[in-house]
Amino acid sequence: MSTLPTIPKPTAAELDLLQTLWPLGAATAKQVHQKILKARPDVTYATVLRLMQIMHTKGLLNRDESERSHVYAPAQAQDSLQTNLLKDLIQKAFSGSAKALVLAALRSGISKKERKEIEDMLKDEKK
Repeated sequence: MSTLPTIPKPTAAELDLLQTLWPLGAATAKQVHQKILKARPDVTYATVLRLMQIMHTKGLLNRDESERSHVYAPAQAQDSLQTNLLKDLIQKAFSGSAKALVLAALRSGISKKERKEIEDMLKDEKK
């Protein structure tokens, strides 16, 4: 019986970094640091580089070492990682019930615009 490879779960800081890196596709630590500085001017380059090195070791990032400055890229597409994290959350926090997760999300205070988008999406699914 073959087992599926375990997908590493990013920490909150790693997920923040992935949110910055996904739109870039692939980037050096310097490029990621410059992007992060816009929202968080207190973050140092050394912190970003170290976090990216740790994420590479964990398998969250791929690293191209062919250039002097290493280029990092997410090991998983954003939607793929989010789907895996969501499945884990549904199992752990909602006893496997996607419905319970959705109801909790709806009760947590979504905007009228978000509610309308959800309703439109559900209507489109019925067509």
